[in-house]
Amino acid sequence: MRFLDSNVFIYAFYKPKRRLGATEELLKSASKAIVTDVSKGNESVVTTIVHVSELVNVLKHGMSPGQLAEAVKGVLASEYIEVLPVDKDDYLSATELGRELQVDSNDALAVQVMRSKGLKEIYSFDKAFDRLEGITRLPKMPSP
Repeated sequence: MRFLDSNVFIYAFYKPKRRLGATEELLKSASKAIVTDVSKGNESVVTTIVHVSELVNVLKHGMSPGQLAEAVKGVLASEYIEVLPVDKDDYLSATELGRELQVDSNDALAVQVMRSKGLKEIYSFDKAFDRLEGITRLPKMPSP
């Protein structure tokens, strides 16, 4: 099992109104492959409701409310995506961890969840994870 960061969903689902650059096309393709593998049950992943909220905050600018609702329902209903709840204490703890690790609270929340579940790998295009000991960021490719 791996943690699935919101940016993978974003690249997979977002439909920009402009032509994507070569690196963006690679990221979109890699993201679609990850999401397809998960949706087919080839792999199970974990994320949090905070990361789903990040997905909504970005995708609402490029999708209709109906399309967005379907995307979110797909994530939440998937038997292969464990979406963990986050309460005030969880997020406060992640904020403190973020200060220690020098990452934002949402990235720290991912690390916190990974540590609690004994996970070592994260699907993400966020290079901040590259400098965190004990975490391997996948896929191995350039990030924006």
